[in-house]
Amino acid sequence: MRCPIGKKSESALASWLRGLDAAELERILAARPDTVSAPEPQSLGELADRLQRPGSVALVLPRIALPCLQLAEALAALTVASLDELAALLGATHGERARELAATLQALTDRALVWPDGNGRLRMAAALRNTWASPLGLDAPLGQLLAGSTSDEIGRMLAKLGVKPEANRKEQRLAALLDHHGNPARVATLVAKAPAATRELLERQARKAPKQPDFVMFGTPQAGSRPGEQWAVERGLLIRDRYRYGPPRMPAEVALALRGSDWHAPFTPAPPGVRSVPATGSDVEREAAAASMAFAGHAVSVLGLCAAAPPARLKAGGIGARELSRIGRAAQCDEIPVRLVLETASAAGLLARDGDRVAATTAYDTWTEQEPADQLAALLRAWWALPLTPGGSRDEDGKALPALAGAPPCGGCIQARHGLLTAASQLPAGEGAAKSADLGALLRWLRPLADELPQDATPFATVVREAEYLGALALGAVSPIGTALLADDTEALTDACRRLLPAASGTARFGSDLTAVVAGTPAVSLLSLLDSVADRETAGAASVWRFSPGSVRRALDAGLTPDSLTADLAAVAVEPLPQPLSYLIHDTARSHGRVRVVSAVCVIHGQEPALLAELAAHRKLAQCGLRQLAPTVLISRTPADKTIAALRAAGYAPIAEKPDGSVRIERAQHHRAANPVPRPRLPGGRSRTQRPDARTADARTAVDLHTLATRLRNAPQDLTEPDPYDGHPYTSDTEEIIAGNAGNLSFTDVRQLAHAIDEGQSITIEYVATSGSTTVRTLSRVELNAPYLHAWCHLRDDERMFTISRIHGVMPA
Repeated sequence: MRCPIGKKSESALASWLRGLDAAELERILAARPDTVSAPEPQSLGELADRLQRPGSVALVLPRIALPCLQLAEALAALTVASLDELAALLGATHGERARELAATLQALTDRALVWPDGNGRLRMAAALRNTWASPLGLDAPLGQLLAGSTSDEIGRMLAKLGVKPEANRKEQRLAALLDHHGNPARVATLVAKAPAATRELLERQARKAPKQPDFVMFGTPQAGSRPGEQWAVERGLLIRDRYRYGPPRMPAEVALALRGSDWHAPFTPAPPGVRSVPATGSDVEREAAAASMAFAGHAVSVLGLCAAAPPARLKAGGIGARELSRIGRAAQCDEIPVRLVLETASAAGLLARDGDRVAATTAYDTWTEQEPADQLAALLRAWWALPLTPGGSRDEDGKALPALAGAPPCGGCIQARHGLLTAASQLPAGEGAAKSADLGALLRWLRPLADELPQDATPFATVVREAEYLGALALGAVSPIGTALLADDTEALTDACRRLLPAASGTARFGSDLTAVVAGTPAVSLLSLLDSVADRETAGAASVWRFSPGSVRRALDAGLTPDSLTADLAAVAVEPLPQPLSYLIHDTARSHGRVRVVSAVCVIHGQEPALLAELAAHRKLAQCGLRQLAPTVLISRTPADKTIAALRAAGYAPIAEKPDGSVRIERAQHHRAANPVPRPRLPGGRSRTQRPDARTADARTAVDLHTLATRLRNAPQDLTEPDPYDGHPYTSDTEEIIAGNAGNLSFTDVRQLAHAIDEGQSITIEYVATSGSTTVRTLSRVELNAPYLHAWCHLRDDERMFTISRIHGVMPA
């Protein structure tokens, strides 16, 4: 149920919205896009209800700059104040600071977080006010602290002050006390007459944040008082709990008066300076191209390893340090790029949990067939919306954290990423930040609620390093990739990646030292060929493979013949194949298959009696239990696969046979995870891993904000929530059914929940369980079976049933 304060604020907000012109209303809609999500609001009253939602305020709050946050905190401390009172508290009554205060206030009103009422007072959203438990280190106002006091208790305070109220009712007595303590000069004069111990106590308590009252289940009230405390309590300078739990609390009015007229709340309207160095566009593009090319190569290597040998998951969840080290050594890259690839690939739907492993999905197979630029663009889009910082691999104690551990979403991580590129984009053209610490300081000013990692030696060092790894930030400036990310333009991002990354290379240079070198990113077919016949030594701007008897034998085991293998390599060679490579292939092929293994338990046979006799007498093969039955036949007590491995380890090159005598081709098995859990749909109405269909597609198109603003201004001044008994027609049966079961939802919430059900969209709800605990859950595949909802719960990763009457709030996913 909505609290009275919230309801008053909603009415005041709706009245203020009706006084705006279309352009002003359009700015609010642009700054709060969640409030225009389908179904669009039908009236200004419904828009005010959406603007006041705690979830909506929580979305816009991390995107405001430090001076906006400081102004809002000051207003929260004053509860309701005029512009002059607010300016006096912030020390911005005249000059440049007054103009900066006006600009900051305009930024808040453009987001409908603060607005003027009809009496010249500034009001704020109730959800925004509740952000601070003790704004500016102040306790609650005097009227709130005395809400439970009796008329006689207030009368005794007035008697000590020598103040006579107009009447002896509680309302008049409380008004007289509020008037007295609301005058800073009177409070200062009163305290000046207090005993020394009382003055010292009051001045000390006025400067520190209040201690929140403890919840006491068992025990006794606090006994005794501090020296000088009783004098202040008798005069209402300190308010004691009726049951004497905890120390007395100082009203906000008293604390502000004691801090003095020269004390001002923090207000930093000017951003910190950033030292810059020259960084031309060509230099930035060159540096970004090198970084993005290296990351694209690492992504191919890391994901290829995960597809071939899915890494194991820890019992507690995620990929542990040992597996990360194994992948890093094999892919020849550091731990942070490995984590970055794994997290972005998982968010893009290329990896998914598969039992106790993390395996590639069928989407990975499609991804491997794309050009490097398109592959990189897919990972960049996932990184931009990733609700965590992959590079944050250490906890506060320095302990390594697992990757893909399913950490709870963190909006502050997204804002840190967005704020970093925003900060860098504000530098003059042709210049970049000299130090990343300066960018971090500017980011802290632009996004004061963004999350900093405890492992960072300088502000947001990990986020800066991630952006540089991906090529979004180069030489302290925003690259074309970063510009496209800031614009949230998918086509521009793909174009930027294609401009920076060359097309995949389909040729290689083969050396007489049995190496193959590929400049740039190898094409998928070339990568598959070289990986099958050689071992990769380095990766990056240029990749190097080395051929050996073992690697060539691996290709022959996969069914290739020496002639076909030579032809395939010659087809991708820039120059004719060197003779050493051709000799290696044919020499390995001559010894390949001289010994054959068939499963019995197993049987080894060949055409050379001397070779079979040699195998039977070989000491390294003694553990196989070989026994010669005929000059060309051996039997083994070891299974065929282990026997073949032992023979190869001893230097032989056997091949396996099927029971019918044909050669068994050894091809790598591509294990793929099942389809990942459906993800909340993106603004376009499509999940990252699912294609739209008739059931799940979102028919919503881009909202014309000007048209919507004009329509809302011309809409009748109706109530936000209709009376269900006045014959108000619901637009669908779903709305009517939900309204009949959801006693805690507003009409706006009912409409949005019904729309999500009818259109097959994801939705976020605030749900109160039978235990009384409140959780916020994102639901997909929602089906109505009144009085219940059946849906996939992303919090629990499972199908769940929800009682509609226990849903207390709704937000677009």
